Amino acid sequence: MTVQLLTAETAERSQARAAGWLRSRGVQAGDRVALVGSHQVNFLNAALGALRVGIVPVFVKPQLTAPERQMILHDSQPALVMNDLDMATAAAWATMEELAPVPLSRPMLYTSGTTGRPKGVWTGVLAESDARSLVDEEAEQWGFEAADIHLVVSELTHSAPFRFAMGTLLAGGSVVLSGGVAGAPDALAAFGITSAFLAPAHLHRLMTGGRAIRTDRFRMIAHAGAPCPEPVKRWALETFPDGSVWEFYGSTEGQISACSTEDYRAHPTSVGRARSGRSISIDTDDLIWCTVPDYARFSYWQDPERTAEAWSGPAFCIGDLGRLDDDGFLFLEGRRNDLIITGGVNVYPLELERVIAGCPGVEDVAVFGIDSERWGQQVCAAVVGDVAEPAIRAWIGDRLARFKHPKEIIAVEALPHTPTGKLQRPKLGAHFGLE
Repeated sequence: MTVQLLTAETAERSQARAAGWLRSRGVQAGDRVALVGSHQVNFLNAALGALRVGIVPVFVKPQLTAPERQMILHDSQPALVMNDLDMATAAAWATMEELAPVPLSRPMLYTSGTTGRPKGVWTGVLAESDARSLVDEEAEQWGFEAADIHLVVSELTHSAPFRFAMGTLLAGGSVVLSGGVAGAPDALAAFGITSAFLAPAHLHRLMTGGRAIRTDRFRMIAHAGAPCPEPVKRWALETFPDGSVWEFYGSTEGQISACSTEDYRAHPTSVGRARSGRSISIDTDDLIWCTVPDYARFSYWQDPERTAEAWSGPAFCIGDLGRLDDDGFLFLEGRRNDLIITGGVNVYPLELERVIAGCPGVEDVAVFGIDSERWGQQVCAAVVGDVAEPAIRAWIGDRLARFKHPKEIIAVEALPHTPTGKLQRPKLGAHFGLE
């Protein structure tokens, strides 16, 4: 895919045309429309055009298999399914619809489904005052401005890339869609990028790609979606302008915390403190709970049971484990579903990964469990880098309790990540032939 530039002015017209096309097809506020396509600019304008007239786009990732795609279409009950041709037609539609100044809903995205059947995250149609509060909160956090030229590397079917692109366009800025991390160096060289969202896997690609990248105009680079290995984080802090590197923590369901460069240096490995209007607490099972304003609430589409499980009053929980220090900074310990119970004791993969990642020569690492007759589960580690197993074992020797040590360490060329850089931990044993 070629690098594409989209200005706010062009986007505004295309969104109005897309909304007009949807209205001509009988789609009304509160309806859902499924977007199944890969053309980034038309996808972005179709989604925003829908949102600004109260139509809720359902994002269908292009990598899904036919059964996975059909499950989402069956579950979400869209009034219309748009493919690439439909989105191109909508972008050129003759009749423009009047748009609300801000999106009146959030896109409906389906979670990964690692805990079972994927869940559609639904917010319904918001009152314009609540919709404005949601947009203003993002703008306050990230400082979107008309001078921004924002780089989009990930597919827009994921929540964070879409949110950052949306916030930039609503502020009057421009977005550059690189078509993937391979196109990022060219985009950085050609457009004087000022901001970007990148997953740690993207940062790693840029770090090891062997090409110089232009970073002098950056005011903000944000990363999230997976733990960032210490060497990658250190490279980012050294490569981008001082104070520009941010990390944040959240999910499809909602945003929780943010961590500036300054805060990270004072609280290494933290993902920051609660965002404005939110508070974080840790329960007795080490689960993270986050209270949010009413306008940021969600439910799981047609699933009241799992919705009730996710909420306790104004706070929601997505199953992540963590701890808070005395200053209110949050440290992630992993996902409850990633927990390895070996020999009757709990082992958190993220804790091991942080230690192993510090070993000289280690470029990336994933810790996971496989079934074991003796231990119940056996701790394993897959390591990328020019380092031998004895060196790794010597490194972790007095840094981790013996029961946490991997029973097996394997050297691999790369770890399997999703397009947004998420590690599919439950599938690693089978991926590496250990199950």
